[in-house]
Amino acid sequence: MNTAHLNETKLNGETVYEGKILHLERDEVQLEDGTQAIREVVRHSGGVCVLAVTDKEEILFVRQFRYPHHEVTLEIPAGKLEVGENPEECGKRELLEECGCTADQFTYLGKIYPTPAYCSEVIRMYLAEGLHYGRQSLDEDEFLDVEKIPFPEAVKQVLSDKVPDSKTQIAILKYAAMKAGYANT
Repeated sequence: MNTAHLNETKLNGETVYEGKILHLERDEVQLEDGTQAIREVVRHSGGVCVLAVTDKEEILFVRQFRYPHHEVTLEIPAGKLEVGENPEECGKRELLEECGCTADQFTYLGKIYPTPAYCSEVIRMYLAEGLHYGRQSLDEDEFLDVEKIPFPEAVKQVLSDKVPDSKTQIAILKYAAMKAGYANT
């Protein structure tokens, strides 16, 4: 399929904001018909999430306060990818930091673009199996509770809108599809 005609060409741009976690850019682009438009883009180094499954088919979740939504959310362990960091190593680090776990097996589940219209973030998803438990080592400004939820219940919570986090929904439903024989990694 030829999609070259859909490309947009950057003509010029400026950094509007440069922060610790993200940068905001405002670009002027040329569209395929020759007209121009403005694109505002949040630049983010990306992240990793880990669907950690116990030997009893429970999913490890974390509950934490998410400031933009002013609520406590239920999510799988995840974290920001440092520039140049190997995504799998980041996933292993986050699982250890947030849940105090290591895993015998890490399997890549794919990537997602959480908000492709205005954000460059890419989240890589991993499945962790053969868990070994140790001690959490949370970041200085991180507070969360770890919770185990049986896999069938986790799917029900996703489908009943009790888990609004996109990376968690996708990882759980992708794992459910794999278990049902619909997808391979």
